[in-house]
Amino acid sequence: MLQMEVVGVRVEMPSNQPIVLLKEASGDRYLPIWIGMTEATAIALAQAEEPPPRPLTHDLFRDVLEALGVRLRTVKIVALRDGIFFADLVFSNGVEVSARPSDSIALALRTGATIYASEDVVQEAGVSMPDDQEDEVEKFRQFLDNITPEDFGRAG
Repeated sequence: MLQMEVVGVRVEMPSNQPIVLLKEASGDRYLPIWIGMTEATAIALAQAEEPPPRPLTHDLFRDVLEALGVRLRTVKIVALRDGIFFADLVFSNGVEVSARPSDSIALALRTGATIYASEDVVQEAGVSMPDDQEDEVEKFRQFLDNITPEDFGRAG
């Protein structure tokens, strides 16, 4: 498994489809995952560290885990089948639960859980972009301007 970092969320035009972009923590490959607008908002809010006036679903899930004394340890993006990504939530009590990567990432950002992706998934859907002088935000914009959902398959 490869440790991943969340670069950010952007809406791909002209389809108006949100994308979350992950980057290998110690590499130059990026993993784009097309997601829903609700999950994109949840991820963006978590990255901006802007608490909503009332808990959103992912905030509620985090609070319930805390109340039960269970911690989300890791999120693993484990498969890509027919253009659909699959993830597992791994909890401190050893329980694993299958989940959508978009929800998993939103929850990981709220709990500090580490995000991983399988080498197979990154090989199949990842894009290599060697680091250079540009900052990551600009690379993200350029990357998204040149891809379409059909390049990698949809869903998250």
